[in-house]
Amino acid sequence: MKNPYFDENDFVLYFGDALEILDEFEDNLFDLIFADPPYFLSNDGITCKSGEMVSVNKGKWDKSQGFKKDLEFIDKWLKKCRNKLKKDGTIWISGTLHNIYKVGYLLEKNDYDIINDIIWFKPNAPPNLSCRYFTHSHETILWARKSTESNHTFNYEKMKYWNNIKDKLKNKDKQMRSVWSIPLLSKSEKLHGKHPTQKPIELLNRIIRSSTNSGDLILDPFLGSGTTGIVASLLKRRFIGIEAKKDYLDLTIRRYKDEKVADLLYSPEEDNQITNYL
Repeated sequence: MKNPYFDENDFVLYFGDALEILDEFEDNLFDLIFADPPYFLSNDGITCKSGEMVSVNKGKWDKSQGFKKDLEFIDKWLKKCRNKLKKDGTIWISGTLHNIYKVGYLLEKNDYDIINDIIWFKPNAPPNLSCRYFTHSHETILWARKSTESNHTFNYEKMKYWNNIKDKLKNKDKQMRSVWSIPLLSKSEKLHGKHPTQKPIELLNRIIRSSTNSGDLILDPFLGSGTTGIVASLLKRRFIGIEAKKDYLDLTIRRYKDEKVADLLYSPEEDNQITNYL
């Protein structure tokens, strides 16, 4: 196994190609995998950012290689991830219309069992500058277990409670639904820099709280700015991340070392409330 780029307190980062590094892990290792893979969105179009027209291109890694090659790439990393999941492990995968239907098809082809599709609704999504289609204001996140035989973790009661904690526990027995309204990044989440596909802390908070327990081992094979690892660490989970660009690994480390990041996730009082309630 190659040496980690960073290793501290069960927070481990590797620099390199995810398809190569995944092969170095033993099988049946991870309790949960969160994958934020390339969406193949970089098609020379335009988008709106901070009120200005900008290129939609994010980098060479996000460009489509054509339908067949895109399918082959997704199929490869899904196969490898399934081998690395524990028997009762689950995987979460984010995407848009550009990739998520390919992902869903290949999940079933590779014998995963899809549990939920989560709609992440963005109440502050940027406007559509072309005015030729409905404004994109959501992403889809697929949650799947390793097989139909998996006894997957779902912290049902905790998520009922967390769904209402911001509303001072009114209707505290209401189930959390599959449409999550979570704003795009606040300035405080971009303090140390920003990845073009960075996910909000609250999004990973719900994913990790709902489907893992303290001490579980989480993998993010497309690390980006490290939100998965930051939340995993704050929630007392063990974490391994893989990233092909050193700049983003360094951004992740800066975020990890910033003690103020914890204030963006939850307060000890809120966590105590959950413990006491349950």
